[in-house]
Amino acid sequence: MRPQGFAGIARDVAWLLVPAICLVAVTVGLGYLVTEVLPSTALGKWDADVPRRLVEYREQEGVSESKLITSLSETPTIVALTAIAAAVFRWKFDRWRESLVVIYAVVGETSIFIATTLLIDRPRPSVPKLDAAPPTSSFPSGHTAAAVCFYGALAAIILWHTRHRWIKAVAVFVCAAVPLTIAGSRVYRGMHYPTDVLVGMLLGGIWLTVVIFYVRTHDAGGRRDAAVDADTRLVTR
Repeated sequence: MRPQGFAGIARDVAWLLVPAICLVAVTVGLGYLVTEVLPSTALGKWDADVPRRLVEYREQEGVSESKLITSLSETPTIVALTAIAAAVFRWKFDRWRESLVVIYAVVGETSIFIATTLLIDRPRPSVPKLDAAPPTSSFPSGHTAAAVCFYGALAAIILWHTRHRWIKAVAVFVCAAVPLTIAGSRVYRGMHYPTDVLVGMLLGGIWLTVVIFYVRTHDAGGRRDAAVDADTRLVTR
């Protein structure tokens, strides 16, 4: 991928804007379903009951494992890790492709999340909370979506650059386990309903797939397969 100037970034944003808008429409539709249709159903009652049932199992004081887990996708953490990862990948591979995957995944997810919360205003569970509640809607879980995008992007980049199966297996396991445990911790700590984190995972997974597809198949020099050809030469043997 050619060096990214303002023209290159504008081109990328223009291409990614359409799927981003479509994904906002999907998440808003799911938000309407969760807040207006499901509450009176068995699934809706289960969704509302889970945070209440978890209260009796929670650690109320001190630094718990769930607090450490949820801190892995707090906004300052994700911002710092994204900046570090982008800088390291740019230095390591001497190109922008890997850095852009991380940046576009995290920035795009954040934009989609914010747009959704502006249209779907779901109150957080009515239980004692172990974290300070941000002013955004409970739906969807931004922590979960951000974790899927950031840690999923790391896993994808590792998979591109190694042929060692054990490294691939460890990367996939760790980068999948982190978002899953974060999702569980957000419900456990009274910050979200199960449907919030499920849709957060869906949002993050779809957006990360879109970003990877775009960056892997578009080369600024014009040839769509040039990015893949360049990756073949960089893979560790």
